[in-house]
Amino acid sequence: MLRTADSVGIKSAHLKWRFPARSMLGRFCTPLLEEAAGCANLLKRLQGSVAVVASSHGKGYPEKTARCANLLKELQGQSRSLHLRTERGIQRAMEYRLLGGSGLKVSVLAFGAQSFGGDDWFSDSWGATGDVAEARRRVDICLDAGVNLFDTADIYSNGRSEEVLGKALEGKRDRVLISSKATLRLGDGPNDVRSSRYHLRRSIEDSLRRLGTDHVDMYYMHGFDAITPVEETMETLNSFVREGKVRYIGCSNFPGWHLMKSLAVADRYGWARYVAHQVYYSLVGRDYEWELMPLAQDQKVGATVWSPLGWAVLTGKIRRGQPLPEVSRLHKTGDLIPHGSDEHLYNVVDALDVVAAETGKTVPQVALNWLLQRPTISSLIVGARNEEQLRQNLGAVGWNLTAEQVAALDKASAVPPSYPCWHHRLFTEISPQSV
Repeated sequence: MLRTADSVGIKSAHLKWRFPARSMLGRFCTPLLEEAAGCANLLKRLQGSVAVVASSHGKGYPEKTARCANLLKELQGQSRSLHLRTERGIQRAMEYRLLGGSGLKVSVLAFGAQSFGGDDWFSDSWGATGDVAEARRRVDICLDAGVNLFDTADIYSNGRSEEVLGKALEGKRDRVLISSKATLRLGDGPNDVRSSRYHLRRSIEDSLRRLGTDHVDMYYMHGFDAITPVEETMETLNSFVREGKVRYIGCSNFPGWHLMKSLAVADRYGWARYVAHQVYYSLVGRDYEWELMPLAQDQKVGATVWSPLGWAVLTGKIRRGQPLPEVSRLHKTGDLIPHGSDEHLYNVVDALDVVAAETGKTVPQVALNWLLQRPTISSLIVGARNEEQLRQNLGAVGWNLTAEQVAALDKASAVPPSYPCWHHRLFTEISPQSV
């Protein structure tokens, strides 16, 4: 272990690493490095004692072997302590934020289980797995990193995502929060869609059965329903909260006026109100900032962000003048989500490359960290094609971009807002901007 007045670090035959002692990383790693150094010293003493025993030719053998056994026991105890402190330290690196105006704290990174199930072409394009053992491994990786929120929906893989997630969480339900969704079509009948009392009642019962639980912690309306009366939807959701089937409610992909109307109806009748809005937001999709973000700030609605890497275009694999990677969901789904012109995308990626080089982080980690510093953000929903991608995404926490780096990414990703938002920016004295 290396230590000076201002820094700490480690040095070996293969590695030399130093960081500021007062940084978040320094405060986290210093006690662990000290304990690891203690383990190393014990190991040296044990090796020396074993060498003495080996060369003693039987003289004083019982006493010397007893000393070895005591040293080994001490080393094992210190190793266990180091493991536990490391695990707790990793979880401390995860940040937890209140979900909107509620009293519920969620990890700033949530796991998106859309890749669980694999029953249709859409989910398969994400690298879906129906293997419960593999799903459990991904869940365990998230739990070890401090993730407490797991997101799914009834339509993901036609319900299979909920089934696989439920099995993967068996024995761990008291450690996690589960969010699911309804509204979009799941079935061929005329009432197998929308946010009607009929459809939502069937949907929540079916989701609870598939998940193997008696409640979900968050229940979202998966889309804007312009047909069902808002009062019918909000009263039904309020009944779910009263019955204990749902802890909190949210919406997803709502226009501002419909979100505000829903909140007003809930307030008028004293019903549960939306505390979260699951939205699309990324460095290549900043429309959320124009109207929905100011509304969220005013009404205390937390943003849980889906596809925070811009529908996989900010993975670091999309480059100017290069073809799509051979393995990418963009081959099948690239045209579903707008991200502006190719030139705009490449300019954003170029800026990300610069910041990634400055920070020693990956492009996805920088893109996620930028989002975590925006107003109203409660959690980013990250998925992964494999365990390597998942671990990389989880590395987006425990550090922060500088103000200068945020400003550089802001500038590279900026696009003109739509009306009336561009007009608001002309008169900031009466219309202060969120970002």
